[in-house]
Amino acid sequence: IAFEEIKKSGDDCPPWLVDRIFRHLLTDITGNTHRAEFCIDKLFSPDSASGRRGLVELRAFEMPPHPRMAMAQSLVLRALIARFWKTPYTAPLIRHGTALHDRWMLPHHVWNDFLSVLAETGQALDLDLDPEWFKAQFEFRFPLLGDVDYHGLRLELRAAIEPWHVLGETGAIGGTARFVDSSLERIQVRVAGDLSDRYKVTCNQIEVPMSRTERADERIAGIRFRAWQPPQCLHPTIGVHAPLTIELYDTFSDRSAGGCTYHVAHPGGRSFDNQPVNDLEAEGRRLSRFVPFGHQTGSFQPFAPRTSPDFPLTLDLRRQG
Repeated sequence: IAFEEIKKSGDDCPPWLVDRIFRHLLTDITGNTHRAEFCIDKLFSPDSASGRRGLVELRAFEMPPHPRMAMAQSLVLRALIARFWKTPYTAPLIRHGTALHDRWMLPHHVWNDFLSVLAETGQALDLDLDPEWFKAQFEFRFPLLGDVDYHGLRLELRAAIEPWHVLGETGAIGGTARFVDSSLERIQVRVAGDLSDRYKVTCNQIEVPMSRTERADERIAGIRFRAWQPPQCLHPTIGVHAPLTIELYDTFSDRSAGGCTYHVAHPGGRSFDNQPVNDLEAEGRRLSRFVPFGHQTGSFQPFAPRTSPDFPLTLDLRRQG
């Protein structure tokens, strides 16, 4: 309805009308306009002179750790502004629904969607936006946790996105507090190679619902799990699922064909006293949590997963009982 009202104004749309129409829609869950992903408080608000600065603040971006990554990020924004200024985007809105917390949490689909944006924008402006310029952002946001090769199949683990819920108000010293449940994490499991009908992927002996990608020899899935047990969290009776043992299960022999183990902390129980001094030390700490072995020995039958039709790409270990 809001977009339709803008269209009715045509070329005679006054600048303050954008603020009046979208102001109460561009808010966070608490109604705060300042924390919205698109903040127009300083675009052209008729309420005060300080609100008429022609600024649109994009608050969904992370601050890049390197100046060159910041330049690449700015390049995307400048290209999108130039594209939409030249040709306004009038395609219908997409109702993603629960796919926002399923498909679009996984690095594979996020990266493919970003590639389509680069291709469309480059074609509209006759520019060559090389995806290699943005590989650093991908590796920084979705770091590789580790990979192994068994029987011509490559098993890769990569960090994925996991939103953290703001909990309800709780009494605290001096007033009330609202905790954040940061105990959940998500990883992406990717298998390169033909699984055929022989191999399955399991996590802690539970079958992982692998889905096909645009490539016939590639499948991916997300695994959502509780990494640690805070005093304030959703579902406090569900314990920690880590470490995760990811395996290739051979249905012909009813045995594990190989696997790996992912720990959320140092596998030896080491506690680091200081922050890593640079990115190399941080990467070393992360790689130490991946062990390229540790699969189940002997014959066994994997448990059937309890999946939700709303999240077909995600194995939520909290649902498995």
